[in-house]
Amino acid sequence: MVPFLLSLDQMNYTNKTMRYFFTVLVTLIIGSGPVFSQSKAVTHKVEKEETISQIAQKYQVTPYDIYQLNPDAQSGLKPNSILLIAKQSSGANSGLTKPTKPSAGVRSHIVTTKETLYGIQKTYDITEEELKKANPFLEKEGLQIGQTLTIPSNSSTKVAPSSASAVATQKPVFHEVMAKETKYSIAKQYGITVEELEKKNPEVVANLPVGYQLLIKGVAPKTVNNGKEIQAKKEVVNTSSTAAVVNYTNYEVLPKETLYSLSKSFGLTQDELIALNPAIKEGVEIGMILKVPAKTVGVEIKKEYAALTPKVNFDTRKRLVLLLPFNISRIENDSTNSTVERLKKDKFLNMTLDFYAGALIAIDSARTLGLPIDVEIYDSQETKNSSAIASLVSANKLQTANAVVGPFYQSNAEATAQLLSVNNVPVISPLSKDVGNPYANLFQTIPSPEVVKNKMFEYMRAKNGNIVAVVDKKKESILQYLKQFQPTVPLVALNGSSSISAESLKGLLIKGKINYVVMETANTMMIKSTIAAMMSAMPVYQVQLVILESNETLDTDEIKFLNLTKLKLMYPSVTRDNILPEAVVYENKFKKVNTIYPSNYATRGFDVTFDTMMRMAQEVKFEQTVNAVATEQVESKFEYYKKSDGGYTNKGVFIMYYDEDLTIKEAK
Repeated sequence: MVPFLLSLDQMNYTNKTMRYFFTVLVTLIIGSGPVFSQSKAVTHKVEKEETISQIAQKYQVTPYDIYQLNPDAQSGLKPNSILLIAKQSSGANSGLTKPTKPSAGVRSHIVTTKETLYGIQKTYDITEEELKKANPFLEKEGLQIGQTLTIPSNSSTKVAPSSASAVATQKPVFHEVMAKETKYSIAKQYGITVEELEKKNPEVVANLPVGYQLLIKGVAPKTVNNGKEIQAKKEVVNTSSTAAVVNYTNYEVLPKETLYSLSKSFGLTQDELIALNPAIKEGVEIGMILKVPAKTVGVEIKKEYAALTPKVNFDTRKRLVLLLPFNISRIENDSTNSTVERLKKDKFLNMTLDFYAGALIAIDSARTLGLPIDVEIYDSQETKNSSAIASLVSANKLQTANAVVGPFYQSNAEATAQLLSVNNVPVISPLSKDVGNPYANLFQTIPSPEVVKNKMFEYMRAKNGNIVAVVDKKKESILQYLKQFQPTVPLVALNGSSSISAESLKGLLIKGKINYVVMETANTMMIKSTIAAMMSAMPVYQVQLVILESNETLDTDEIKFLNLTKLKLMYPSVTRDNILPEAVVYENKFKKVNTIYPSNYATRGFDVTFDTMMRMAQEVKFEQTVNAVATEQVESKFEYYKKSDGGYTNKGVFIMYYDEDLTIKEAK
């Protein structure tokens, strides 16, 4: 086993003071990767000097298909290693022959390897809109091998336009953009969504020039009545009569990205993306450099969650530093309280020790995995307004560290990031909820309150839900949030200031849709009236109760828990109770070492430290791992995104709900 270093020179604890926190756990089982059915895959033993392309060609699959089942293969192939290969259908040519164009009637098409939405559209001579309308699941799932697609009958056979068909064709509707108009106001005016507006006018994804001729409905014609050619979707009319200039930049394709997902991310059609990058017509591969509109770079591409496996060069050791606020000198100099008394009174010290105890198990887990990471732990001696960070950085040459976890206080974490910014050392802030100043090397692990709320609304909209809100007038911060970030969500009228009527709520509900009722109030009467109104609507409408923030009133005896389960109370949370096998193992091992089960802070210490170490154990830089992969640990998610002003924020949020079996579950 590779030697493991744990430097505790700064930790002058005696055996009489919290000695169990220095005990290192021997074993922690980490969950394995996905299990694949043998009936859907075959194995391949890698030969010397064999490449992914050669293997893909042999089995008539794409390199992406192989990477999907064998994520470790992305770091290189090792002779005699075993790969899982997706088994293809047994038909002629393994189902790779392209279907002929149908002559009439509704047709189905089974997706095979190497096919793209663009290719299927061209094969059947249909539009992307027509294909997705006939197969709504494509919007959410994307194109996958083995899917059966419905080919629209009205597009199965294309005929030359006639006077009859011309009448049937929807007449295009245009809108000239006026000063102070927004995409939202224009979309609302015509009863469409902003996404639909941008889809028909991809040139306005980045901005909305005054005078631009927006296509609202129909297909833009090439000519008008006088026979002159127009460029309704391409031309920008402004006071200087100068066409809008589109600037482009380069973008590197990440794992699991497809032509479909890339076109969605950059607000382009697949045809437009291919026109800019002809090579991707033959398929998208990891590492490709694409030409894309510059203003769309930085738009968040939703990350895939995956379990990281070690891929580091074991001949090169890395250095992790933990800066934790033990404040040992203050404890030693406390003449009033003994160490035991201090532990009883000092909540901050207890939080620190709990975090440290969880971090120790993460460190031992990394040692069990054989990770070549040296860990050093220092007392940051911090309060909200002071710390020993500057001297620690200088005395211990922390500029050479590969990552730093801590300090706890936001101001001290920012000071550390600033001192280490020249060397771009990642500083992981473990507990602060603050948004933080824009240091490029600062990683906020706790999602901000705004991010948590946004995730809740993203989930509800992804479910195509109708959202209404019941908000107490005293909840000014929530009202301001809705006004700024969710302006389309209607507020249910209040009777006086403390209740709502069933009629006012039902007037905003929609049949055939899930109706999410966002309730934000601590007023017991308002909560009761909202629940009663929702219960009375249940025979006709599908309703679900939602809260955005913790609400202690719901835990009182006056609110019936059974009603909350009937309404499947849903809420966003930065943590979840995990009952999966690896979480149970962690809890049991923690108890074995410390004689008690882990607190939330202890589990936080494990999650942050272990996630950081696994990202360090990759062959790429820390920033590249957070840009490519999101992870789930015992209680927390780590889904980092780069902020526009610098640094990274975590948007890993769980959506939880009360189930009718009286348990709390994660909503999928």
